[in-house]
Amino acid sequence: MATLSVKPGQRFTLPDWHTNADFISADAERQRSTSHQVRQEGRALRNETNNQAKWDEHDNRTRLAERISSVNRWKETLDKCLTDIDAEIEALAKVKEAAERALQAKNLSLDVAIECLTLRESRRAIDVVRDHVEEELHKEVKLIEKAKRELQERVDEAFEQLCLLQEARQQLSFDHRCKMEALEIDRVCLSLSVDSPNISYKVNPTRVPDGTTGLDGWEQNSQGNKENAEAEMKASTKLREETVLTIAQTLEEIAEMEEDIRRLEEDLRRKMQDLKVAHTRLETRTCRPNMELCRDQVQYGLTDEVHQLEATIRALKEKLAEAQDALSALYRQLHRIQTDMGYKANSLVLDNKCMDSRRKLVVPAEKFVPEVDTFNRTTNRPLPPLKNGQLELA
Repeated sequence: MATLSVKPGQRFTLPDWHTNADFISADAERQRSTSHQVRQEGRALRNETNNQAKWDEHDNRTRLAERISSVNRWKETLDKCLTDIDAEIEALAKVKEAAERALQAKNLSLDVAIECLTLRESRRAIDVVRDHVEEELHKEVKLIEKAKRELQERVDEAFEQLCLLQEARQQLSFDHRCKMEALEIDRVCLSLSVDSPNISYKVNPTRVPDGTTGLDGWEQNSQGNKENAEAEMKASTKLREETVLTIAQTLEEIAEMEEDIRRLEEDLRRKMQDLKVAHTRLETRTCRPNMELCRDQVQYGLTDEVHQLEATIRALKEKLAEAQDALSALYRQLHRIQTDMGYKANSLVLDNKCMDSRRKLVVPAEKFVPEVDTFNRTTNRPLPPLKNGQLELA
C-alpha cells in the first residue's frame, strides 16, 4: 500500500502566494515605468544634444563666415590703401625729381648772374659804381638763391615724406599679409566637416595662445594702420601740391585762366539759350484761350526756372568778370616780368658797349676793332704795358 510523501519545510498560505505575486508584478511595473522614463529621457537628451550640436556647429559656421567676411573687408580696404599709397609714392617721387631738376636748372642762372657780377668787379676807378645793373644783378642772385633754398627745402621734405610713406606702407603690407594668412586658416576651418579626413582630437585646444589680442585691439590696429597711411598720403599730397606750386610757371596759370574764362563764357551762352527757351515757353503759354489760361504747375515751374537761370547768369557774369580781372592781373605780372627781362637784356648790351668803349683807352682809334668773347663778353687782347705810370699807345 502506497504512502503520502510530505516535502519538509515551510508551507505558505494562498494569501501569501497572492501577495508575493502582486509584489513581483508591482515591482516589475515600477521597473518598466523607470525603464520607460529612462528611455524617454535618453531620447529627449539625444534629441536635445543632437540639436544643440547642430546649432552650435551652425552658429560657429556662421561666425566663421562672418569673420571671414569681416577680415576680407579689411583686406580689401588695405588693398585699396596699398594701391593708393603706391600711387602716392610714385607721384611724390616724380615731383621730387622735378624739383631736383628745377633746382639743378637754377644753378646755371645763378652761375651766370654771379659771373656777371664778378666781371663787373673788374671795373676801375670811378667806373666802380653801384648802378642799376649791379642792383638788379644782386637782386637776381638773391631771388635765385631764395628759389634754390625753397626748392631744396621741398626736396628734403619730399625725401622725408617718402620715408614716412614707405614706413606706413610696410605696416600696411604686414597687416595685409597677416589678414591673408588668417583668411586662409578660417576658410580651411569653414570647409571642415565630420567627413573631413584630417580631423582629430587635439591636446588642450581651448587654451589661449600667447600674444592673443582682443577684437577691439585687432580692429584698432587695422584702423590705426589705415589712418596712419591716409594721414601720410594726405601730408604727401599737400607737399606735392606745395612743390608743384613752387615750380609752377606764370604762363601755365594764364592758360588755365583763359580756359576757365572760355568755359565760363560757353556756360553763360548755354544758360542764356536756356533762358530764351523758358521765356519763349512762358510767352507762348499766354496765348492759351479762356479758362485754359491758368497758373498751373507748368507756369510755376517755368517761372522758377526763369528766376533760377537769371540768378545763375548773374553769378556767372560776376565770376567771369572776376576771372577776367585775374587774367588781366596775370598779364600785367607777365608784362612786368618781360619788361624786367628786357631791362636786363638792354643793360647787358650797354655794359658790353661800355666794355668795348673802354678799350679805346688802350687802343688807337684808327686801330680799334671790337673783339669780344661771345660767351664771356670780354676782350681777348692783352692791355699794353705801362710807361712812366701811363698807358703806352701803339
